[in-house]
Amino acid sequence: MRALATTISATEARQQGARAVAIGIAAIVVILGLAAVLLFANLPDADAFNAQVERLFVEGDFTSRGEIRLLELLAQSNTTFGEVLASYRVIIAVLLLFATAMMIAAVAFLVMLVILNRRMGQIERKGIEVNSLIISREANTVYLNNFEFKLTEAAIETLSVLAEARLDDEVLSGAQIEAVISGRDPSQCDEAAGATRIKRLRDTLGNQLVSELLVRNIARKGYTLAVDKSAIRMI
Repeated sequence: MRALATTISATEARQQGARAVAIGIAAIVVILGLAAVLLFANLPDADAFNAQVERLFVEGDFTSRGEIRLLELLAQSNTTFGEVLASYRVIIAVLLLFATAMMIAAVAFLVMLVILNRRMGQIERKGIEVNSLIISREANTVYLNNFEFKLTEAAIETLSVLAEARLDDEVLSGAQIEAVISGRDPSQCDEAAGATRIKRLRDTLGNQLVSELLVRNIARKGYTLAVDKSAIRMI
C-alpha cells in the first residue's frame, strides 16, 4: 500500500508539473507574441519617406539639376533607412526568440525545483525507500540502491550490527550496540558509547538525508534500520 501510494503521489506530481510547464509556456508565448505584434506594428514604415519624396517630385516643379539631385539623395537615404530597418526587424525577431527560449527554460527549471522539493518533503515525511542494502564487511563498503558508500571499519561494524538486528526484528539501544561490537555485557556498556558509534556512522555516510532516514532512533527503545528485511544482504 505504501509503495502504491508513493507511486500515485509521484504520478500526480509529474502530471501537475507537466500542466504547470504547459501553462507557463503558453503564457510566455502569448505574452511575447503580443509584445512582438505591438513592437513590429509601431516600427516606422520604410516606404513612408519614399512616398513623401515621390509626392514632392510629382507635385513640385523641380527644373534645376541641383533640385533633382537633392530628390535623388533623399530617395537613396530612404533606401538605406529601409535596409537598416529591415536588419532591425531581424535582430528584434532573434532577440524575441532568444527571450522565449530563456523564459521557457526558466519556467521548466523552476517547476522541476518545485517537484523536487515536494519529493524531498515526501521522503522526509515517509522515509527513504530502500530497494537493496548490501553490506560488504571485507571491502568496508555498503551498497544502498546501487549507490556505493565507502565506510570505515568501525562504521561498517555498527551498520552490520544494526542490519543483523533488523533481520531479527530487534531494536538495539546504544548500550546493546556497544556490547555486541565490544563483546561485553550490556550492563557494562555505556549508552553514550553506542550513540557515539551511531553518530560516527551517520557522519561517515555523509549525506544527511540518507543517514538520518536510514538509521532511525526510536524514542526510549533504541536504533534500527528503516529498511525492509528482504532488501538486506550481508556479503
